Amino acid sequence: MSTVVYPGSFDPLHNGHVDVVEQASTLFGRVVVATMVNPGKTGGFFSLDERQAMLEEALGHLPEVEVRSFEGLAVDAARAVGADFIVKGLRTAADFEIEQQMAHTNYSVSGVRTVYVPCRPDLSFLSSRFIREIAHYRGDVSHLVPDAVARRLKDRTDP
Repeated sequence: MSTVVYPGSFDPLHNGHVDVVEQASTLFGRVVVATMVNPGKTGGFFSLDERQAMLEEALGHLPEVEVRSFEGLAVDAARAVGADFIVKGLRTAADFEIEQQMAHTNYSVSGVRTVYVPCRPDLSFLSSRFIREIAHYRGDVSHLVPDAVARRLKDRTDP
């Protein structure tokens, strides 16, 4: 059994993220979902504590999954939890281009390899940015996110 870290901002978590976590837990065993603090992104739709709570609730059905928050680099999070690999989800070829460059950089500075997990094709269009925008205008995103996220989005955007 391997330990992997799945880093991201998860602002908000969506069903594509959940799919990647479920696949990673089947493939590797222990998965640490690392909610990252990105100093380049100011604010955020949900606070770190809110994102942590949503992740814990949405992923509670997976006993081999742990949710933790980290500041700094994903490779530092990987080292901190003793991860064998970093897991990244892929939706499109454009994701691969970005993630491949990051994977090479991460490996060159840490020796930690990145493994890609493609999300299910029916979830490949999901984007936290689009979900935030739809929710902001009170659109229904309940079919795109776990229940824990849908409730908080509705509370956040109701007048």
